[in-house]
Formats: sequence, C-alpha cells, structure tokens
Amino acid sequence: MLSRNFARTLFSFKGADSFDEAIKVRPDAAAEIPTTGNGGLSKDGRTYTIKIRQGVQWNTQPPREVTAADYVRGIKRVCNPAKPSGGKAYYSETIVGMDAFCKGFDKADAKSAAAIARYQNDNQVAGLQAKDAKTLVVKLKQPASDFTNILGMQFAAAAPAEYDRYIPDSPDFRRHTISDGPYQITSYTPNKEYVLDKNPAWKQETDQLRAQNPDRIQITMGQDSPDVVQQQMEQGTADLAWDQTVPTAKIPSLKSNPNFKIMDGSTNNPYLVFNTLSPNNGGALGKAAVRQAVNYAIDKTALIQIYGGPDVSEPLNQVIPPRSVGHQPFNLYPTPNNGGDPAKCKQMLAAAGYPNGITLKFPYRTNSNHSKIAQSVQANLKSCGITANPTPDTNGTFYNTTLVTPADAKSGKWDIAAPGWIPDWYGNNGRTNIVPLFDGRQYGANSTDYGGYDDPAVNGLIDKALKAKDVNTAAGFWAQADKKIMQDAAVVPFMNQKYPIFHSSRVKNALYLPSYQAYDLSQAKVS
Repeated sequence: MLSRNFARTLFSFKGADSFDEAIKVRPDAAAEIPTTGNGGLSKDGRTYTIKIRQGVQWNTQPPREVTAADYVRGIKRVCNPAKPSGGKAYYSETIVGMDAFCKGFDKADAKSAAAIARYQNDNQVAGLQAKDAKTLVVKLKQPASDFTNILGMQFAAAAPAEYDRYIPDSPDFRRHTISDGPYQITSYTPNKEYVLDKNPAWKQETDQLRAQNPDRIQITMGQDSPDVVQQQMEQGTADLAWDQTVPTAKIPSLKSNPNFKIMDGSTNNPYLVFNTLSPNNGGALGKAAVRQAVNYAIDKTALIQIYGGPDVSEPLNQVIPPRSVGHQPFNLYPTPNNGGDPAKCKQMLAAAGYPNGITLKFPYRTNSNHSKIAQSVQANLKSCGITANPTPDTNGTFYNTTLVTPADAKSGKWDIAAPGWIPDWYGNNGRTNIVPLFDGRQYGANSTDYGGYDDPAVNGLIDKALKAKDVNTAAGFWAQADKKIMQDAAVVPFMNQKYPIFHSSRVKNALYLPSYQAYDLSQAKVS
C-alpha cells in the first residue's frame, strides 16, 4: 500500500465499492492491456509487447520519463541477494531466462551496492527486453493467462537508475526513494512514521487508477492494538487504519454506522492443515481416510462466531473460495448446518483402523482470534475421539520455523495446525491460491505446502491450468484440482472471511482495494 503511492506498475487495480470492479486488472503505466487484437500479445500467448504511457515521470531534478529499461531493472531486482522478493517465483517460473538470472544473482555480494548493480546490469534476462524507451517486450516459457496480474504486483514496479547506488531496502535506500506516483516520501522515521506529500512531477492524465486528493498522508507506526486504532478513528484523531481490522467485539454496535462496511473477500483463512509426513500414530495423517474423518468433525459455525458471525464470514467447504478462479461450489463432507458430525467422524475413524482415536500435536498462534480457534478445534476433535494437544507458538515462529522446516515435519514435531491463506491477487488467481499450498513439487524449506501434500494428479492439473491461454480454460483445470484436493482431504477449510473496515467521519470517497485490504489513500477526500 505504501509503495503503490510512489511506485507505479505496468498494470494495477482501481479502488471501488464493488469487489468485482476492484479486482479487475487495468492499465497503469502501460497504455493498454495487451491482447492478440491490439498486437500486444502473440498468438501463441508467449510474447507480451507493452507500450508505456507518455508523461509518466520520475520526480528527479529535472523530472524525466519512466522508460522500459526502468521496468527491466525493477523486475530484475526481485531476486537481488540483499532483499529478494517473496514473490520472485512468479517471475522466475514464467519469464524466459529469469530463473538462471536469479540463480546467478544469488552469488553476488549482498553487502555491496556496487556488486549488486554490476551483476544486475552486466547480465541480461533473455525474456526481458527494452525494445525502445517506451516499449517493453517480455517472453514467457509458456502461456500464462494471469501474467498481467503478475506484472500488477508491486514487486514489478519500475526502478530508476539511482537505485543502483543503494543496497535494496537498506536505510540509505529508504531515505532516497524516488517517485513516479501521486505521492513522494518526504519524511521517514524508522518504526515511527512515514510522511508522504504530493509529487509535483505526477500528472493526473497519465494515471487512471489513483488521485492526489489528500494534501498529505501521515502514517504512524507502532499501533499494535486494534481497539486503540478503532478508538482513534471514532474520535477523529486518525482517519484510516493501516493494517488493523475492526475489533470483532465492536462489529455489532457499528452495523448502523455509515463509516463502517463489511467488504467482500476471497480467502481460505484460517484452515486446518495436516502434516501428511508425520510418523505419529503410525503415520495416520498420511491416510486420506483419517483426514476425511476429521473433515466431518469440525463445527465451522462455531468458528465463524469467533470472527463476528455470518455477517463477517461464511463457511468454506473447498479450497477455492468464492470470487476466485475455478470456484464451483461443492461439499464432500456435509454436516447439519456446517456444525460438524462427531458420530460420522468416529465411524470413519474406526473404519480407517483407529477405533480408539489418535493423539495429535497442535501448535497454534497466540495473536488475534487464534487461541479461540485452537480451543474450538480441540473440543471438536475430542467429541470425535481424537486428543489434540495445543501448544502456543509464543515466539512468533509459526510461519518462519514451525510449519516450514521439513525435518521437523518428518520427525513428527507437529501434526495439525491452523494457518491462514490470503491470495496475492484475486480473480484469475489459481497460481496464488492452489500452487503455493498444494503443488507437492514445491515442498521444501519455507514451502507453504506446509503438510507436504503431494499428488501427481493434482500436479498435472496445475500444469494444465498454468499453460492455459485464457482464464476460462484455466478455471476448468483449477476446479478439477479443487475437487481432487478435497477428495484427498489435504486440509479442512473453515471459512471465507469478509473484511470489516472503518474510517473516520472526516473521510469521503473511501474506495476499497481488496488486494491491500484497505482503502485507497490517494482517492480519499478529507473534509
């Protein structure tokens, strides 16, 4: 959200009241969406020729045009060795030559800005070419119907040549950002505050997605309490929340408040994942029949109440949520009103060879509602004859150690857990919904396929979906993968969460950006 205001991508999104409108990929610095009809996309779906708008400028002295070379530099930087992007696989897996370039970049001296710049500028990516100042040509390994989404992520924003002077994301870099968006960072106090003022080099006629409505944007960090943030907005001492949702307890009293909304979402958050590699209980969780039994045990209605009730969340019985590509509603494990069926769970567990139940290690997060989720799941499993032993992950290592260390999974240090997944983009998003969680070929250190699920049929459907030239063809393969994953009971989906959001009474024209779970700062009008 911060970089959206000073770093423009080729494609992006426009804040809107409607979820469907807000997730549409639109031209940003690009002049248009490439299609075969306008010559921007080759007939085989592998070559994108992207024209960059005239008048998109850096706020340098004097201002200068943003070029195709700036986008080549920006994309190359996603795999720099000092601060590689968490999304670099989106680019290395699609663009010709990017994977080899990234592997070489890993060997550059991460502590030297000169060494980083030297490798970046002396080595080319075969599939990235600045044909001229305003024409970028990108060649793909295979067709990718979601490639404009990938280029719409902030990772792929243009980078000016001046950035070669600094180690990416170093203190020096943070003090010397350059803007081609409506705002520029004019003050930065680490861990305390960002101040953004209007960028005089930005022109509204070059930007269909943002505005320059606030005179200044002041972001105050260190606001860790959702209740305190909510209080500040209600009192008018703050206008928008940066990364805190509305406290669950406040939702009932805010429903009639015109400054409160519940925005649509498309998430699998949280969900129950099985460690299919665990040797515990004789390898029980490696058996689909045991995982299927657990799918009958969970009272999803109770879990939804923890997050504020049905106004805020809806039961989810598959891995692809509504409003994501490939969603076709089905429920392989129906229970009365999604309230769980302990008797069915017990029956299936006995048939699978575990009439006396099993015992599971259950690490859980301690922040937000996660302790309550763990308690509810523990009670559900107890009714099914399963003993779950929850252990609090108080060190914050849940996502960076506990679930992502293969040796720990294989030695049985955990059996079940309740992570969450919010896709990196919406709409045509199978690559960010299915692939990270269920492509077994991705399993390894730091993989988000936490439980080591690996099914050749699912992997094959993933390959077909990713190669599809159009979203409708891809959707069919994603839907098949969804059905197969649930037949295998790789996870227990809990809910699709909507997003409760609030703004102060001073804010008008609050337009939502689902990918950021926030209002567009640049379009807000403050009275």
